[in-house]
Amino acid sequence: MTEQAATDGLAKQLRAARRWAGITQEQLAGLSTVSVRAIRDLEQGRVRHPRRETLRLLADAMRLGDARRAALELAVEGAPADTVMREAFGTELAPSPEPLRRMVGRTEELRALTGLLATEHERLLTVVGVAGVGKTRLAQEAALLLHTRDRMPVLWVDMSTAAPTSGTVRSPRAALTGWARSVAAGGPGLDELASVVRDRAALLVLDGHDAVPRPVPQLLELLHGCERLKVLITAREPHRTPGNRLLPLGPLPLPAPEPSAGAAAPLPGASLAAGEPAVELMLSYVGHMRPDLLPTDSVVRTVARVCQALDGVPRAMESAASWLLLHSLEELLRIARSNPLELVDDTTLSDVNGEGLKALLAAAVDRLDDTQATLLGGLGALADGWTAEQASAALAVPATTMAREVHALVLRGLVRRLPAAGEGASRFGVLNLVRGLAADRAGAAPHRSGALVH
Repeated sequence: MTEQAATDGLAKQLRAARRWAGITQEQLAGLSTVSVRAIRDLEQGRVRHPRRETLRLLADAMRLGDARRAALELAVEGAPADTVMREAFGTELAPSPEPLRRMVGRTEELRALTGLLATEHERLLTVVGVAGVGKTRLAQEAALLLHTRDRMPVLWVDMSTAAPTSGTVRSPRAALTGWARSVAAGGPGLDELASVVRDRAALLVLDGHDAVPRPVPQLLELLHGCERLKVLITAREPHRTPGNRLLPLGPLPLPAPEPSAGAAAPLPGASLAAGEPAVELMLSYVGHMRPDLLPTDSVVRTVARVCQALDGVPRAMESAASWLLLHSLEELLRIARSNPLELVDDTTLSDVNGEGLKALLAAAVDRLDDTQATLLGGLGALADGWTAEQASAALAVPATTMAREVHALVLRGLVRRLPAAGEGASRFGVLNLVRGLAADRAGAAPHRSGALVH
């Protein structure tokens, strides 16, 4: 690129930014303390080596975000902004976030998710589930697989964090993330992002996209304009965007309930630990907190019972394990069975807004409408293993209404589908973690018994 071409590129970027800001040269001069003549010379390509401080003042005055600041800064360096942006979105410079821990379980869920992402026609997918169930970790594993196997660029946007304030541009990649965040929230940046992605195969991940539950036209326009782009969303609530494929993510599989009195006893410890992801994960947490607790049959059995009380929700189990610094394993089990929410808030696991799992679960129950909340409270009073038909009869709710509402509650992750013992009707249970919250919201005391409530 010649020096004059670089100067012309800067002039073009500055004119476009000022027009985007909707101000005249005179207004910009008044806001920035840069003279009208200097602004005119810059926009007409007469300044070969502008000072960065001058452009910073102009960018501040126009309140430019990261994306347009990046374009200006790249133009100053003599690099075509669109070229640099596309290179920043190349395979080597746009990897998926590297997971900090190995993923336990989720083999089938990962296969289903990556299988859909590999197809030509599934381009908008949402992994939906209750807080703490592992949506982000599954998305990380899927993105890593596509990046390493298919050499696919990945643009990961953490939607749970606030957009950075305008300031010094950190990198072209930060600008790309800013565009994607803005588009996902219904703001500007569609044309800029589409011009970078264009016709290349790429994955955009919107992690924690709960702030905008309504359909976002810009997101669909981006998919229409970039025919090989795929968008993966993680959210606690189902997204109602047209063409969106929902993938509900439930808690980790739990060990089978212990046999009743008189039944043949299993081999000590074996049936509780072997091949059970929830127990395996919880044992790793216990081992980190209390290395002195060796995985004996007794310890494994107690850990399995803790997993059952905490529904196999990974974040709940990790938080509970941290309390082993204070409680014995037997005390942990007692608390988990009587009031599991006492164990789920570990300050080291709070989200970026400082919310613990208890607050997030309470918010999920609070977002239910009155009908759903009352129904969830009633379902929580039933013994685990009820069918939709049994729940309909027990709560005197029409069968079609019960089926529709249970379906919605399963999608939200507040009700889990239990492993089937045969070919009979599907059986369900309300999460222990939300049972008390649901009873409070419904205005009823939590109650569990060995029979259906009539």
